Amino acid sequence: MHIAILTFQGFNELDSLIALGVLNRIKRPGWRVTLACPEPAVTSMNGVVVHAQATLAEACAADAVIVGSGIQTREIANDPELMAQLKLDPARQLIGAQCSGTLLLAKLGLLGGVPACTDLTTKPWVQEAGIEVIDRPFHARGNVATAGGCLASQYLAAWIIARFEGEEAARNALHYVAPVGEKEEYVSRAMRNIAQAGESLASERTRRSA
Repeated sequence: MHIAILTFQGFNELDSLIALGVLNRIKRPGWRVTLACPEPAVTSMNGVVVHAQATLAEACAADAVIVGSGIQTREIANDPELMAQLKLDPARQLIGAQCSGTLLLAKLGLLGGVPACTDLTTKPWVQEAGIEVIDRPFHARGNVATAGGCLASQYLAAWIIARFEGEEAARNALHYVAPVGEKEEYVSRAMRNIAQAGESLASERTRRSA
């Protein structure tokens, strides 16, 4: 199981690294989470340099992809050569987008007719792309999910875990990272947001295993 987090130059550390940390709470053979980058190394919006763990081509073949955000997303969205490399397909992948990553999904035509979440800065650009933006931290329909606000990256990670490993695994991953003294409230709120978005996780797991 390969989950790739698309991480570009100027990336937001909270979006990419929180999801990376939560997803890596799953410890089983074959479970692999990577930062997929267009170059061997990328520098964050605050000057943090990370090395790519996967290429964009590898991400396009992954079982799940999270499209991270950053300060250069509009430039990426207007770069035909780079966008052409993002051959994502919700028919065979779970696809999530964080904040300005939602703009990339919109430009790729992966949100057609589905309302989406994004951050307040990116909201007008996503609307210009013809997508309805809703005032929620997380929304999913079928195999596509979007999240708005840096700390909403936990919802994307938990959604992917719940889809592949079940709700209990998602609860356990969130419980580990939740603040002490707030764990039950934190986990309940997160799982409620996920459960309210789209179809039931239980029925989806049944269909995937059929």
